[in-house]
Amino acid sequence: MKKKKRDVSNGHSSINMNSVINVTPLSGVVFRTAVLRRHLRRLRHHVFPLVSAVSGCLLLLLAAFSLLAPSPVLHHHDHLSLLRHYHSSDDNGVVEARSNSDETATFRVPESGGSSGRDLWSTRKSDLFHGCSNAADNFATADVKTHSNRYLLIATSGGLNQQRTGITDAVVAAYILNATLVVPKLDQKSFWKDSSNFDEIFDVDWFISSLSKDVEIIKQLPTKGGKPMSPYTMRVPRKCNAKCYQNRLVPVLNKKHAVQLTKFDYRLSNKLDSNLQKLRCRENFHALKFTDLINEMGKTLVDRMRMKSKHFIALHLRFEPDMLAFSGCDFGGGEKERKQLGKIRKRWKTLHASNPDKVRRHGRCPLTPEEVGLMLRALGFGSDIHLYVASGEVYGGEETLAPLKKLFPNYHSKETIASKEELTPFSSFSSRMAALDFIVCDESDVFITNNNGNMARMLAGRRRYFGHKPTIRPNAKKLSLLFMNRNNMTWEEFASKLRTNQIGFMGEPNEIKPGRGEFHENPAACICSASSRKSNEVPIPQNESYDSQNVHKEDDTKKDSGYVTDEQITEDEQDWSEIDYTEMNINRSQGKVLPSVRVSYPGLLLKPDEPELEEFFSD
Repeated sequence: MKKKKRDVSNGHSSINMNSVINVTPLSGVVFRTAVLRRHLRRLRHHVFPLVSAVSGCLLLLLAAFSLLAPSPVLHHHDHLSLLRHYHSSDDNGVVEARSNSDETATFRVPESGGSSGRDLWSTRKSDLFHGCSNAADNFATADVKTHSNRYLLIATSGGLNQQRTGITDAVVAAYILNATLVVPKLDQKSFWKDSSNFDEIFDVDWFISSLSKDVEIIKQLPTKGGKPMSPYTMRVPRKCNAKCYQNRLVPVLNKKHAVQLTKFDYRLSNKLDSNLQKLRCRENFHALKFTDLINEMGKTLVDRMRMKSKHFIALHLRFEPDMLAFSGCDFGGGEKERKQLGKIRKRWKTLHASNPDKVRRHGRCPLTPEEVGLMLRALGFGSDIHLYVASGEVYGGEETLAPLKKLFPNYHSKETIASKEELTPFSSFSSRMAALDFIVCDESDVFITNNNGNMARMLAGRRRYFGHKPTIRPNAKKLSLLFMNRNNMTWEEFASKLRTNQIGFMGEPNEIKPGRGEFHENPAACICSASSRKSNEVPIPQNESYDSQNVHKEDDTKKDSGYVTDEQITEDEQDWSEIDYTEMNINRSQGKVLPSVRVSYPGLLLKPDEPELEEFFSD
């Protein structure tokens, strides 16, 4: 019985198994799925934790590497690194500029300037304006107004162009005071330590004779009772106007008869009546002429540049160590740069540590040679252009200049186009060498200034007066941001934005708002429009050989006029860009210790009660 039951049971088992084996294909799939699920559950419990642990370790390693490894992205202060490595030019005439990291996108700079849609060698509507500085009929002459017992002496300050501002303003000051002007003394103790006298830089006889109708000028003080007169020494405030001179100096002149004004630069207001402004222009643009020796050598340099090319650009690079140290900017040289420039910066006891990023955001940093080259290319100047560079010792030497020379291989300076023997009469005197650069820059078809200092302003005003030849000043405030982000855009986009940012900074007529700007840079009172042609013009003297006799007039019809923008620097903002060197806190002449003036960056105004500036910065 038991056996039968077992058989029956076995029979049922057999039947069930057969039914499983002989089921439909769908049932088989269900069965296999169930088996697979059991295997997956085992894997999830044993294998997946292991995979998760390995993945977590890999993520941690990647995170650590990203924190420790240097970023491949160029920062805004890596200005000296981008164009140091030019490896090749492709078949399309495109120069590849790579950063130090292979992961950074290539910034491809074309060799040709392309089309900027404008004439690069002239300013728009320049033919509608002309210099006009003749005296009005009611302007009193020297023989009528000069007092016989009033003598004004001035001691200039700074380098050549800063001294030029003082000489120019001294003539006007003498006229205001009804005084006889004694030929100015040049600063021989400034940073440049040039021992030249006035008549070794300027044609003193021409200076005296050409201004004889306006101001009586003599070479030295007369004697009194057989003895030389002893002048009373004093100083006037910066930007002193006509009333200020009369109130401060006339009583002293009446008593002492001879007064010497020291530190005489930017001591005359920008805002004077038009007759006095025109006198300023007659002196600066016509009476103040270099000696024949300097003039002839300058003309030789210009002729040699003209032999190389019909047009040429002159660049006042101003990328010397002293300029960079004073600016307080960061140029990407790391700790070595900070130590080198920091040591130079200590020369000015009144300067404290700067904020490089803030200074750059305010547009107070000069462009690097590399950036100047990129700006010129974006404006439309190709690699075939001849470039004359006025500069002293460039910080970083040939390594710093290499990117600019790669972009513009026709690179020249007075040392490359003149022999050592030719430059011997000038090379030991900084002012004479600066005068040669001044002449070439003045005669250039396009002038680029990398720093809005004394030479840049003098030349900008002169070039406006003599035909508005293009004078390009980088809009550093906006260009700094553009240069910082240049690797994140195409060359075409970069060039388009740069040209837009430079509107209002190209030296065109009416670029600066009326009433703004510094007079030496924008002598508006001495520039007349075509509608005022009937007014008398001052003829350009024939013996001023470099004095823009050959102002290049364009026959083409000029396109729409220049622009007036809010980006132009106001008069107040410019006060510090006039400065060459700040005053040491020790006044050597008096042996007194002066309180320090805290200056974070150029552009900050000194209060009237703060110490005056001993040496000035950007000649």
